[in-house]
Parts: sequence; structure tokens; C-alpha cells
Amino acid sequence: MPPCGPATEPGTCSTAWPRSAWHPTPGARPWWMERPPGRTVVAVEGGTVVGSAKMGPNRPGRGAHIGTASFLVDPACQGKGVGRALGEYVIDWSRAEGFHGITFNAVVETNGPAVHLWKSLGFEVIGTVPEAFDHPEHGLVGLHVMYHRL
Repeated sequence: MPPCGPATEPGTCSTAWPRSAWHPTPGARPWWMERPPGRTVVAVEGGTVVGSAKMGPNRPGRGAHIGTASFLVDPACQGKGVGRALGEYVIDWSRAEGFHGITFNAVVETNGPAVHLWKSLGFEVIGTVPEAFDHPEHGLVGLHVMYHRL
């Protein structure tokens, strides 16, 4: 499993991204880099960033006791434990920060590996928004809302 560590500055993270189809556009950097109380981390393998996760409160104010997260994994590294390492990091960090649970608001229902991974880490599907995602191959598919009580 690759180590996960903080991405301290947007420039640090972006210069390490592999130049591939999954490389984020420059305009995405401010959106991806969480500010406190959230956090952005990267998974590194052999000096190359192979994945990233951002995490923090799902909602401000009275919803801030529930966390959320988003993930990116280099397609060439899928199935090699990168997503699991990032997911485990997010769960541990969220627990240490005092969140009561974690919700994923939009897990594409046709992304079988992701759904399987999150279920194996203790998440459950608590609902599905039908036809909420326009998949390039499958057309309109549902988005799962997944939850893990901490």
C-alpha cells in the first residue's frame, strides 16, 4: 500500500500528478485543495502521486459533525490498494477529528469496484438518486448515497 500524506500546497500536489487523462485541470486545484478544518492528502508510490483524497465536514454549522470525502486514483493504479489506503486514512482521520459518521453523497452505482471497496470498509448504501449521473458509456445511472457510522 502506498503511504498517504498531506498535500501542503496546491503547487506541490499539482506538479507531482502524472501527465495522463486523469490529470486535473488547473482550475480544479483550488476546488480540490481543502482548507481547515478539512484536509487533502496524496498517496505516493515511488515518488509519484498515484491518488488523492480530500475530506472534511459534509455541511457547515449543524451538519458539521458528519464528514465527507472525495477520491481520485490514477487509472493505472486501480486495483492496487491505493483507494483502500486512502479510504482507511479518511476513516481514521475522521474518527480522530471527532466526526460521528462519514457520508459519500455521490458514488456512481455502476462503479462496482468503488461500491465494493466502500462496503468492505463499513459503508452502506442508504439511498440512490435515480438517473443523477450521465455516464459516458452507460447513459443516465444512479448515484448512491453511502454512510459509515463512526
